[in-house]
Amino acid sequence: MDKPGIHSGRLTSEEYRKNFSDIKPAYGTHEATIEASRCLFCEAAPCITACPTDINIPSFINRIATDNIEGAAHTILESNILGGSCARICPTEILCEQACVRNKEPECVPVNIGRLQRFAVDNREGTSHPFSRNDTTGKSVAVVGAGPAGLACAHALARKGHDVDLFDAREKHGGLNEYGIAAYKLVEDYAQKEVKFVLEIGGITQKFGSKLGTDIQLDDLRNQYDAVFLGLGLGDSNKLGIENESMDGVSDAISAIAELRQTSDLGSLNIGQKVVVIGAGNTAIDIACQMKRLGAEEVTLVYRRGNEQMSATEHEQKFALENGVRILTWMKPVALETRSSNNQSKDQKSHVTGITLERTHLDDNNRLKGLGEYKTLEADTVFKAIGQSFLEGCFSGSQPPTLIKGRIQTESGFKTTLNNVWAGGDCIEGDEDLAVQAVEHGKQAAQSIDCFFQSTPLQNASLQNASLQSRSLKSGSLKSHAPEKKERDTHHG
Repeated sequence: MDKPGIHSGRLTSEEYRKNFSDIKPAYGTHEATIEASRCLFCEAAPCITACPTDINIPSFINRIATDNIEGAAHTILESNILGGSCARICPTEILCEQACVRNKEPECVPVNIGRLQRFAVDNREGTSHPFSRNDTTGKSVAVVGAGPAGLACAHALARKGHDVDLFDAREKHGGLNEYGIAAYKLVEDYAQKEVKFVLEIGGITQKFGSKLGTDIQLDDLRNQYDAVFLGLGLGDSNKLGIENESMDGVSDAISAIAELRQTSDLGSLNIGQKVVVIGAGNTAIDIACQMKRLGAEEVTLVYRRGNEQMSATEHEQKFALENGVRILTWMKPVALETRSSNNQSKDQKSHVTGITLERTHLDDNNRLKGLGEYKTLEADTVFKAIGQSFLEGCFSGSQPPTLIKGRIQTESGFKTTLNNVWAGGDCIEGDEDLAVQAVEHGKQAAQSIDCFFQSTPLQNASLQNASLQSRSLKSGSLKSHAPEKKERDTHHG
């Protein structure tokens, strides 16, 4: 069917390069030293409490200030083996930097912790892996899902001397960092460089194209390995719930971001002229900004509630506006529009030409209601970014762990209700969908598995799931007014 508004090569090669270069340029040595000198090296540092992985932030910044970059990097990586990517994608503005004492009156300018963390990890002088692997224990673990949670778990287990097989359904490992992050946030194939770094510990065997429930079965893994860790993420994108969602030009944002990240030639991508994104989270912001940076003339983000209820951070919302994205709030989609074509065959799908929105408000009982006022936007491309859900079918044919609200229930140490199965990351109940938090899940699950092998009690059990799920809420870090589960989106940090 004729699609006049959609075509490739909207920009010059130089424009593509500029638009998708690193949005947070790295510090040089002089800049890093100056910024590190701003830290007050607090004894009871609130920034540590705000960090889901408990990085000793004043310690590593002090090492930067005293030109001990290797020591700074070691401090970071000891707590967060994916400290390099988290420094780039973590929403530090609502975590450590929000808690920074420099972020109070009268200064209100926090130490740039994220960029200092990146500087330390990127400039570590050691050519060898910073950690060594213990003697082999003879224990084997299947880690299913090679995203942040799985990579952190695999590394921690391998470091203990256990043998790990790392499974993933895709052809590359890295999970969210490889497939779900805006291309300008992780540049120069950084996700794969970090995977390679994690594997340098030894004892981890990569397994590709292994989808749970299809290529591999949970029951089989439980029988073949001494323990199993599930870092499955969320595999199913939520639907709008309106007619004709399957028409051409309507797709989910996660798939589009993955395609963009795997494309070596951005000019080859077919980009619409008028793009509408439905959603309120960081994924919605990512796809909207990337479409604008790929040359779309109009990009509109639509959300059924107000700006304050958006799960995207204020920083991300501001970034979208700076990129020329229009944000329409208190509007919900009710219909997708299309136009018939004389050249269209019976088997051809119609292509979207617009989307009709209804104005919304909250009634006296705080329930969202339509006002009966409608507005139609022209659109040749519509992206759905209203969150994801867990694919329960992955347990088909196997005994499943207990699920709560469509996600895996975990107990102390991230152990599931199955005797030798642990889980972490987005797939577990109560997670806030932060990559940095997924890293901590994997790290703590590895500690729990190691204690399980040794038949020893898990230390600091009281610091497990409950504290992890509330840690980033301390000092008002994450929005207490996040939207309901249907619209949960994957944060990038």
